Amino acid sequence: MMGLPIESLVLATNENDVLDEFFKTGRYRVRTSNETMVTSSPSMDISKASNVERFVFDLLGRDAERIRRLFATELSACRQFSLTTEETSRIASYGFVSGKSTHVDRVQTISDTWKRQRTTIDPHTADGIKVAREHLRPGVRTIVLETALPLKFEDIIREATGQAAPRPAAVADLEHRTRRCELMAPSADAVMAYIARHCSH
Repeated sequence: MMGLPIESLVLATNENDVLDEFFKTGRYRVRTSNETMVTSSPSMDISKASNVERFVFDLLGRDAERIRRLFATELSACRQFSLTTEETSRIASYGFVSGKSTHVDRVQTISDTWKRQRTTIDPHTADGIKVAREHLRPGVRTIVLETALPLKFEDIIREATGQAAPRPAAVADLEHRTRRCELMAPSADAVMAYIARHCSH
């Protein structure tokens, strides 16, 4: 919309596929806590997508009253709403495509990326790469942005590559450094006072 020469935006989800379902079907269904899975790409373990209203607002012609009915009325009462077929078909005109990745996909993508390029990727980036590969087109460059350090996900990295995640030099000796912590009461006032004392200079 701003003129950047991007042909499509690839949206990847893990097993918690509320957004993949919405972008493919026009049905936006909030998951219960029992339906929300704990996965090996935990930052994507969502039951409800934040800020999706902003996109739907544009998609529906910036109709604030319709957005209020969908999100404040239908979603609150029924935990879901569905766009019309015509409205859903408009999603493609915004350049969005979507897909879903599972634990097996993540392990395979991390392993494959390591074997072919000697690059270790984190599980969230693996979800992005897996789904991006499904939407590759000849002559169109695809860019996947890394989302986290692989070091944070030692178990899945070892499962996929058979070795530990690489450590950036800045944290090579992290476990041997002096630890500094202060216990305090579970109080917002105590936390604010601590911040004021230590960060006001």
